[in-house]
Amino acid sequence: MKSNHRDDSSQTASSQTKGVTILGSTGSIGVSTLDVIARHPEKYSVVGLSANSRIETLFEQCLAFQPTYASVTQPRDAKVLADKLKSAGLNTEVLVGESGLSQMAKDEGCDSVMAAIVGAAGLQPTLAAARAGKRVLLANKESLVMAGSLFMDAIFENGAELLPIDSEHNAIFQSMPSGAVSANADLLKVGVRKILLTASGGPFLNTPVEKLSSVTVEQACAHPNWDMGRKISVDSATMMNKGLELIEACWLFNAKPQQVQVVIHPESIIHSMVDYVDGSVMAQLGNPDMRTPIAYGLAWPERIDSGVSALDLFSQGQLTFSPPDFERFPCLRLAYEAMEAGGSSPAVLNAANEQAVAAFLEKKIRFDQIPLVSERVLGAHQSQAVTSIPEVLEIDKQARLAANQLIETLS
Repeated sequence: MKSNHRDDSSQTASSQTKGVTILGSTGSIGVSTLDVIARHPEKYSVVGLSANSRIETLFEQCLAFQPTYASVTQPRDAKVLADKLKSAGLNTEVLVGESGLSQMAKDEGCDSVMAAIVGAAGLQPTLAAARAGKRVLLANKESLVMAGSLFMDAIFENGAELLPIDSEHNAIFQSMPSGAVSANADLLKVGVRKILLTASGGPFLNTPVEKLSSVTVEQACAHPNWDMGRKISVDSATMMNKGLELIEACWLFNAKPQQVQVVIHPESIIHSMVDYVDGSVMAQLGNPDMRTPIAYGLAWPERIDSGVSALDLFSQGQLTFSPPDFERFPCLRLAYEAMEAGGSSPAVLNAANEQAVAAFLEKKIRFDQIPLVSERVLGAHQSQAVTSIPEVLEIDKQARLAANQLIETLS
């Protein structure tokens, strides 16, 4: 995949810097990205920032980084933000909705797009970045889960670059041989036998299965190793997050589901591994801090300081590994089944899970009913080939309706 370079004639006063747009700048990934950028003002400038509802945080980010654009979801928030920016003397243009996100992602001054909007809402603007030939720093796994073939086609057909930011996929990328991420990649031909996708196991790794029905929202959102948003924290607790990462890994590295083995590794020091046919296993290790993969994605193929402290192996004691328990984590089993079925099934699984997690966070259903909703909606779906984004969005819509109807019966 080739990088996207601008002509000298189109560069501005910040011609020595790479322009970065952050889709979802007020979330944990966005905040960490800005932290890395702030450490290298000579290398990076901010083109666009976006937020869903944290308008005050977005305003503070605009003050600090003075982007060309800021995008929000609701028109009323756009007016509030525009007034605040004007009063502060900033010329940042305020955009609204999905079209605003896509405009930022496609802007000529933008070299890299951090795709960090959680859920299906990130699909269209991330796809817009791919079609514009940008370097896509992918932290929005739903883009691949929902529309894997369409998204990867957009990357390769438009000469874009795709750098995975999820710590696991970033680790796999770092451990892969050259040429493993290409339009015609064949893992066996480059000597790769299997991808070993590590998982912490979340907060309920050792909780008796019969007690999962009484898990509270607060308990589910308390991840032992990572500081994340509520939705992704619940996904980690059910291990649906790892299931979505399994699907993402299949698309990123052209792997079959059986070529991706999930490994429970509670310490989160080894972020993932690649098993080679000669018996070698390559691994990427580091402290559990998202600034490491973010810095790698921004600077690749170079490396820059991320602000993350050096890993102290002597203080770790021991590293442990075990296979996942599908009875405890049925969401992981569902992800394997959805990817095996292919076509529209991963999108249906993702949509059902998003609705189920939202219902759990609103205390409408129990924690152990999240996989129940996903399994029933997926089981009732007849997988079909997906040929366009409107088709994906319609499948997503119907799956959400089915999930909501089921949730109503469970509430």
